[in-house]
Amino acid sequence: MLAILGGLGAAICWATSSMASARASRGIGSWSTLGWVMLIGTAVTLPVALLPGQRADLTADALVLLAISGAGNVIGLLLAYSAFQRGKVSVVAPILSTEGATAAVISIVFGEQVAISAAIVLTAIAAGVVLASSGGASEPAVAEPGGLAAVDATDETRHGGRATGSALPFALGAVACFGINLYASARIGATMPLVWSILPARLGGFVFVAVPLILRGRLRITRAAAPLVILVAIAEVVGTAVYAFGSRDGIAVAAVTSSQFGAIAAIVSVVAFGERLRRIQAVGIVTIAVGVATLAAVRAV
Repeated sequence: MLAILGGLGAAICWATSSMASARASRGIGSWSTLGWVMLIGTAVTLPVALLPGQRADLTADALVLLAISGAGNVIGLLLAYSAFQRGKVSVVAPILSTEGATAAVISIVFGEQVAISAAIVLTAIAAGVVLASSGGASEPAVAEPGGLAAVDATDETRHGGRATGSALPFALGAVACFGINLYASARIGATMPLVWSILPARLGGFVFVAVPLILRGRLRITRAAAPLVILVAIAEVVGTAVYAFGSRDGIAVAAVTSSQFGAIAAIVSVVAFGERLRRIQAVGIVTIAVGVATLAAVRAV
């Protein structure tokens, strides 16, 4: 049950992050959004890591996992923000949510035991994620005043913008990176204080993204984007922490349960952003919700 609760908590946090980062990246760009998220995340997590009792035994294996987790998260977030900058939240978020299924497959490949009943439900949830991801990945985001959202190639002249192509390649690249990061973060959280499953990506992003942007005078911010990047940074930190905690009870279950953040973000974006879902996407969202409820029942037996 702990794995399910951790996954659900992460899903809520990451849905919040998805919607806020979509708005921020359209206003200040994906690089500046990532830079601010990593700067704020480092400011929050580094002091915690230095507290007594939070020190970790940094063996060679631990350092490898920390490096993999950090790189996967930083690169994945950059690709995700780029996808949100170019596509609709209701389409991009469900695609990104397949990261959970990716992490579950990785954990099973590396030997995690999953009951047959749970495996069947996990497969159904993954199928729901695929359905929710179906169609329209290349639909353009709605341009905002002063923003950097993409425009459709056929409207390039009318809008005076530049066509940036499909969001799909960025979203799929993010899925691969996030799947690896989820597995590595769970491994870290199982043997080290939870803060160490969060800190590597933030510190790496601060050093290799935020600092270069600051030195070059390219770290942009606007009054509208400021509260958004703060919300994204906090949601990412809390979401990763609760996921790592829940994954101690089962990486595969926590990973796939957390994948419903895409369904949550899609539903909210329809209401908040006025985006529209295709019927097949709605079927996928319902499948995910039913699958998660069934998984909770299976795990409780």
